[in-house]
Amino acid sequence: MIAAPTASLNVNTGVNTNSSNDDVRQLIQRYQAAGQGHLFKFYDDLNDDDKAKLVAQLEALNVERVNRIHQKATTCPSPMLNNQSATLAPLPEECFDSILEASKDKTQEWQTIGLNQISQNKVAVILLAGGQGTRLGSSAPKGCYDISLPSNKSLFQIQAERIFRLQELAQQQPGAVANVTIPWYVMTSGPTRPATVAFFQENNYFGLSSDNIVFFEQGTLPCMTFDGKIMMESKSQVAVAPDGNGGVYAALRGTGVLANMAERKIEYLHAYCVDNCLVRVADPVFIGYCVSKNADCGAKVVRKSAPDEPVGVVCLRNAAFNVVEYSEIDEDVAHATNPKNGQLLYSAANIVNHFYTTDFLNKVESFEGDLEYHIARKKIKTLDMQTGDVIAPKQVNGMKLEMFVFDVFPFTERMAVFEVDRQEEFSPLKNAPGTGADCPETSRRDILQQHVRFFEAAGGKIVVGEDDDQLEGTPTLELSPLVTYSGEGLAEIVSGKSIKTPIRVNSLEELKRAVF
Repeated sequence: MIAAPTASLNVNTGVNTNSSNDDVRQLIQRYQAAGQGHLFKFYDDLNDDDKAKLVAQLEALNVERVNRIHQKATTCPSPMLNNQSATLAPLPEECFDSILEASKDKTQEWQTIGLNQISQNKVAVILLAGGQGTRLGSSAPKGCYDISLPSNKSLFQIQAERIFRLQELAQQQPGAVANVTIPWYVMTSGPTRPATVAFFQENNYFGLSSDNIVFFEQGTLPCMTFDGKIMMESKSQVAVAPDGNGGVYAALRGTGVLANMAERKIEYLHAYCVDNCLVRVADPVFIGYCVSKNADCGAKVVRKSAPDEPVGVVCLRNAAFNVVEYSEIDEDVAHATNPKNGQLLYSAANIVNHFYTTDFLNKVESFEGDLEYHIARKKIKTLDMQTGDVIAPKQVNGMKLEMFVFDVFPFTERMAVFEVDRQEEFSPLKNAPGTGADCPETSRRDILQQHVRFFEAAGGKIVVGEDDDQLEGTPTLELSPLVTYSGEGLAEIVSGKSIKTPIRVNSLEELKRAVF
């Protein structure tokens, strides 16, 4: 395991014993000049350790940048105009393809290109894993969550095993390097990092080499009042929050991950969110498609299920690629159809599943100051600057500023958008058990249904056993990702044969013994 240092945007809470009185006076003057001198109001009440902690935190914070971000977020007009049909445009045909429409030969061509890149150790993965499972009733990182598959595998384990299997497939490519590896860069938040690292260690990194797993933290930004004042959570601590999944770009740079990629000679990255149980990690078809288009940035999308489905859409906004939220699209635009095929004009639903070249990631710093920050109005536990008491507000009292991972899309020079089959590649885990949508039950159902499709497409037959409870109406057949990444390698074993459920299969040898 390689543990990258914390990002430069992260607040340093370590004690700084090297700040002289002159340094503190200069720091106070700097914050006063920035209109944030109130952060020192209770400084004289603190003991020496707490004084040092506050000074260290404020020295690490670029207060002028924070002010600029707040001003831009609160004063810049919304990019959406009333006449949305004039500012929005569908995706250009030359940058869009669909796996649903592609021939088998074309899909195989893309897959071969992708596997070849992986076989030369040119591909790595970025996992956005900063979230906790709070909505799921868990305080653990979301990637630790068990969706109650027969194997009780966590999301992290499912994804790790897909990487393991894909490394095996790429190793079989002609001319592959001696030891094919897909480095896994795991972005956590400050609160989830210790538990995430411990979970990987306790599970022996799920069979992957710890040398090729790099943990790094996303950055933070101070919470702000609506009039632009930085909030405090105590007399010695600024209130901070993660800077959104779009903070990944600064974190990659600030923690040395981009430098690590350069050392490994990585050229292409696949980035995704941890909560999609069907994600095809480092998908060679997607990688190959984007490489064939010479793209510097790519987005995997699914087709909207209905005009009013509450998802963001990848399209052109003011002639630049962007993700437009469903609340920003009026009804007429949402229902507009393509006269060529009758499909929705704006149907490319964003699933936070992206491709980048390392060259593009290195260029982000040059336009970072132009990226949008978004306001999330929240109830924030804060220090009452009049009384010095910590209060838990009952009403919204402040804002968290965050960037979205797709905010870089307008700056791409060569964008590629790739539509995939929703039932095969997208099943997000967002809601608590029992809610019926995007919940543990639907995640489990979608994986088991996919495994049934894999088996039947390979020419096998499912025999439902009397003791199979068929939760969510699906035969209980679980195929480990170590057995198959996306259905490959099954036909020679199962074609013309049957398997009885409930059963979970951990290896090809087990599969051979199970079929009859």
